[in-house]
Amino acid sequence: MSATKAFGLAGIIGWPVAHSRSPVVHNHWLAEHGLPGSYVLLPVLPERLPAALAGLVALGFRGCNVTTPHKQAVMPLIEHVDPMAVRIGAVNTIVVQDDGSLRGFNNDGNGFVQGLRDVKPDWRPDDGPIVVVGAGGAARAIVVALAAQGAREIRLVNRTHEKAQKLAADLGPPIAAVRWEERGEALRGVATLINATTQGSAGKPPLDLPLDALSRDAIVGDAIYVPPETPLLAAARARGNLTANGLGMLLNQARPAFEAWFGVMPSITPALRRAVEATF
Repeated sequence: MSATKAFGLAGIIGWPVAHSRSPVVHNHWLAEHGLPGSYVLLPVLPERLPAALAGLVALGFRGCNVTTPHKQAVMPLIEHVDPMAVRIGAVNTIVVQDDGSLRGFNNDGNGFVQGLRDVKPDWRPDDGPIVVVGAGGAARAIVVALAAQGAREIRLVNRTHEKAQKLAADLGPPIAAVRWEERGEALRGVATLINATTQGSAGKPPLDLPLDALSRDAIVGDAIYVPPETPLLAAARARGNLTANGLGMLLNQARPAFEAWFGVMPSITPALRRAVEATF
């Protein structure tokens, strides 16, 4: 029976996981394409992760997404890991192969980059220098994708400079660490600014980043999508910059996962965006 006709199961493994909007996204697409299946929440304690991954095969799952705190921990438990996921050091998508083995991918960085293109179709990573704020998992995924797609200069800014230095050393050119005290001046001449920290998300203080030196032609992206407009994006929009929030990352990383599990490459429609935004 073809993958598109048999009932298909997928889900998202994390702890906690109830906050995830991924079920809204994938179940919307299943309904839109008339595919029999379901995408479910899979709350998994860290100590039960190996058993949970084995359970994917036993229960007939097509695969799953992976979220905090399991993105790194799943890697040694998977038979095949995509090279980009290896470089990022984390997996966000698992596909159960026909032979029962597991293959891991990371679509987060490419998803974010596509989210920028959705806002500015002619945007290119080599348009000019890029500033990325943050040195955690989201920053690493985004920086790897930017470099893979042709970015020539990435200025990595983080409050803890040693973390930025380590990430830059791990990944090499075109990434260079910039000290936090120099963050305002680092914006001079850049074509793209990206916040990959949690600063500005619901319940967190705004990102402390003066935009005075930023060109009004630059695009400003934020990996956060709750709230839909962070203080950074509001300030950038008020001065005339194009902005993109993290919803594009969520939706674009989901598309290749859905295709791998259910055999159809879905589209990001206004109806889907409304369905997700209704949960904010």
